[in-house]
Amino acid sequence: MPMMSPSGSFQGTETDRSPIKNVAVIGAGISGVASAAHLIKEGFEVIVFERTGTIGGVWCYDERVDRDPPFPNIVPPVQDWTDLETEGLSAEEALVLHGPPGPCYAGLKNNVPTSLMKSSLLPWPEGTEEFVDQGRIVQYLQDVARLNHVTENVRFHTRVESVTKPAGSARWSVKTSTLRVEGNTFSVLRRSESFDGVVVASGHYHVPFVPDIPGLSAWRDRFPGRVIHSKSYRTPEPFRGKTVLLVGAGASSLDIAREVDALGGKVYQSRRESKYDLTANRLPEAVKRVAMAAEFIADEIDGSKPVCNGKNEGTIPGKIVLDDGSTLENIDYVVIATGYITSYPFLEDLEQPYVAWEDADERIVITEDGYTTHNLHKDIFYIPDPTLVFIGVSQLVSTFSLFDFQAKVMAKVLARHVQLPDESVMKTEQRERKARFQPGDRFHALLLGEQGYITEVLTWVNANLTKVGLAPMEGMDAKWLAAYDNFRASRPVDKSVDKTAVAEGLHQS
Repeated sequence: MPMMSPSGSFQGTETDRSPIKNVAVIGAGISGVASAAHLIKEGFEVIVFERTGTIGGVWCYDERVDRDPPFPNIVPPVQDWTDLETEGLSAEEALVLHGPPGPCYAGLKNNVPTSLMKSSLLPWPEGTEEFVDQGRIVQYLQDVARLNHVTENVRFHTRVESVTKPAGSARWSVKTSTLRVEGNTFSVLRRSESFDGVVVASGHYHVPFVPDIPGLSAWRDRFPGRVIHSKSYRTPEPFRGKTVLLVGAGASSLDIAREVDALGGKVYQSRRESKYDLTANRLPEAVKRVAMAAEFIADEIDGSKPVCNGKNEGTIPGKIVLDDGSTLENIDYVVIATGYITSYPFLEDLEQPYVAWEDADERIVITEDGYTTHNLHKDIFYIPDPTLVFIGVSQLVSTFSLFDFQAKVMAKVLARHVQLPDESVMKTEQRERKARFQPGDRFHALLLGEQGYITEVLTWVNANLTKVGLAPMEGMDAKWLAAYDNFRASRPVDKSVDKTAVAEGLHQS
């Protein structure tokens, strides 16, 4: 566990004045690749830790699926780092436990145009369409990594299990486990290494959020294979001609609705109204949007009633009561598409899943809401010790472009070309930001505030660079700005969700 000073503050606030030479980067998706590349450009030694065997993050398609999450699953979980010690565990089971497959489905495409979703490190190949399949996106990320000397610095099949900075230490202690597989046998190599800085770029699409709806867990237990989270969705084929209830109205729900509808399925989309939902006019005409599911009720089974099973035989014997009092029956499948919980279990006691959002102190990173990453300056720098950095926290943004921008800023700060404000200033700004927060909002959702954010950060960064005689950092180029304006203008407007409709394509959940 991290050591605490008598005052209760996390140790290491002075270390941002010490020279930084080597940096650990957690994750090899867009955030990790961009972070590592910009750090390497600034002359840092970098090791990237990636739990899977490839670069690409959530865009990597894997036919395997992760283990089912608990039903319900509403707070950040406590990670069991002894999971590989189970007797009789096969190599394949160990691979899934150690580096769980992500949420990518076979038909996944970007919902942000490639003209907006790009890294400054590498343009897309000439003639690339605005919307491409996940395979081409992975290839692009792998090209970025290869051409910027990131690939040779990635340690694959390695998960980070602990990141701490003991009292009196100027360096972070990073404990990892690397899984080695030979045939059907495996071994685990554990290491403890020290780094001057740590970049958390592990994303937030790992731990499914499953709402606590009465009867839902009983349905999942009683009708195995018929109630899943969207993280387990791979293709629409199992749902061909079936009746499917989707719970949630984000990007994955929209994609699944379209794919199932195209195979003759009947789809209901159940949602609780939110300004962050995608507008109904983007759904296929036959898909019916209904009120939020309030209760799942199973029939009492007797010999005269069919019982559904995992072989697509029979509808689920029961009904779903909705918030408006109406009911749904004869459902074949339920897909929970309600998003994910943000969790960094390797940060140990900086993650407090049973502390309420409003009770977060000036040290905690994660609380029970499972969304907010607390105490970050500009969504990037951990205020008590800015040698701990987060890239990819901001949401409702053009992900690749913004995360690349944040990574460039991070590298210049760690290189001491740019100075952060005093800790007291950053804390005050964080308190004021929280005071403006309204119920129902998402703390890290920029939601059309992206250009304002970039301008604000650039003003601070370039004032520092000018002082030390360095060239100013560039923001988004003219092509990106023009594409962004065109994209906003092209989005359908739904008055019921205010300005969200024009930004909905930036939704990545």
